[in-house]
Amino acid sequence: MTGPAESPRQAPAGGRGSADRRGGADRRGGGRPSGGDRRGGGDRRDGRRPARPVADLPRHVAYEAVAAVHRDDAYANLVLPAMLRDAGLTGRDAAFATELTYGTLRHTGTLDAILGAAAGRDVARIDPPVRDALRLGAYQLLHTRVPPHAAVSSTVDLVRAVGPGATGFANAVLREVATGDVDTWVAKLAPDAEADPIGHLALAYSHPQWIVRAFAEALGGDLGETTRLLIEDNERPPVHLCARPGRADAAELADEVGGAPGAFSPYAVYLPGGAPGDLRAVTEGRAHVQDEGSQLVANALADAPLDGPDAHWLDLCAGPGGKSGLLGALAAQRGAELTAVEVAEHRARLVAQATRGLPVTVLNTDGRTVGGDPQLPEGHFDRVLVDAPCTGLGALRRRPESRWRRQPSDLPPLTRLQRELLSAALRAARPGGLVAYVTCSPHIVETHVTVTEAARRAGVPADFVDARPLLPAGMPGLGDGPSVQLWPHRHGTDAMFLAVLRRG
Repeated sequence: MTGPAESPRQAPAGGRGSADRRGGADRRGGGRPSGGDRRGGGDRRDGRRPARPVADLPRHVAYEAVAAVHRDDAYANLVLPAMLRDAGLTGRDAAFATELTYGTLRHTGTLDAILGAAAGRDVARIDPPVRDALRLGAYQLLHTRVPPHAAVSSTVDLVRAVGPGATGFANAVLREVATGDVDTWVAKLAPDAEADPIGHLALAYSHPQWIVRAFAEALGGDLGETTRLLIEDNERPPVHLCARPGRADAAELADEVGGAPGAFSPYAVYLPGGAPGDLRAVTEGRAHVQDEGSQLVANALADAPLDGPDAHWLDLCAGPGGKSGLLGALAAQRGAELTAVEVAEHRARLVAQATRGLPVTVLNTDGRTVGGDPQLPEGHFDRVLVDAPCTGLGALRRRPESRWRRQPSDLPPLTRLQRELLSAALRAARPGGLVAYVTCSPHIVETHVTVTEAARRAGVPADFVDARPLLPAGMPGLGDGPSVQLWPHRHGTDAMFLAVLRRG
């Protein structure tokens, strides 16, 4: 149940990927700002946006997007496209605003540590509008080829618009940031890599320590591979399309949109950039935006060998409808029907929109009501998908702000819900039927622990099916089975987990 993909834009000319940690800092920067608490006067606690300046719209739009994320708990992939349209930004300007927005959000943890050191105070003591402007400025200094004088002066101009009393402070802080590149700052501020490897990786690659620890555990304690994952998490994600079976061919779609067929999914097309929602293939329902990993796990359920009838399929947590769209298209080819369940009304509407014209019935109800809802009888469905709500740690490339919002305390209620949904799915499956449990998280508590506990408590017999043969031959790094964990750094997909069970 992952969210919409990052709005794809071409990287600004001359820019570097967000994981390139070589800085373009100005070595001529000034000294450390004085220690007084010179808080900016532009804190818009009433939620109003500051007046937009006439000049430098890309930076101001990026500021508005970052501020909305921190002020309103917005998601950048939802608010930024509308802001770009409202501002009339296209091409290189839109690409620059997008790079600033997502790069700043991905690197917030490291940027805050550097800004705090440069300012001589915790960033929590800096007024929010000024703090967000400084983050944008520091990102430009440390992760792009924007000339240092331009990064400093443009950020000071931005501070003048959002926190007029803090322009001198902002200038001094950014000049201090510019005295070192990002590697210099990390070497100065990060814990010792030998004494505290998790703490070092967390600051060096801008992830909370608990997430780094969870990734390392899921990767068997391999810190080298964990580092590669963190680097990949900080890269701009590719945009993947799913060519709907029976409506589009992946190779033909790739030619049509100027993309390339995917490496693994038979339905995947990689886009070089642009706005995928504007493509004719998407507006006509021949394709939809979907990470290749999501395609693979849905297709694995559809392709798994099954004895007996194969007419009734169920997607128990269907919103926003990507996997339902693929399963519905496959069901249409096989004479099957899909029931798609979504508890949130607005997401159920998205599922209905995503599956229009397909043999899909959308139910706006709770998937845990299996057996108590006449439309969700026990022992009825041949194939069942549980794309369970989760922390989303496997899609941090696409929703970088999530890494700073999620907390370990989120896990207990989520894992309880995951167990309940998987138990309901096992009850919904007929004897001999198949259930696929999927999460966009590699956290062991949400994957192996949840599946094992749910299977034990379901009250119906179930056996694990080896999921590895259900994925394309030749896919590397699928582990020892029977479940499969996909990874951004291994497979170029979101970190999707798949376990397949057969009801006894």
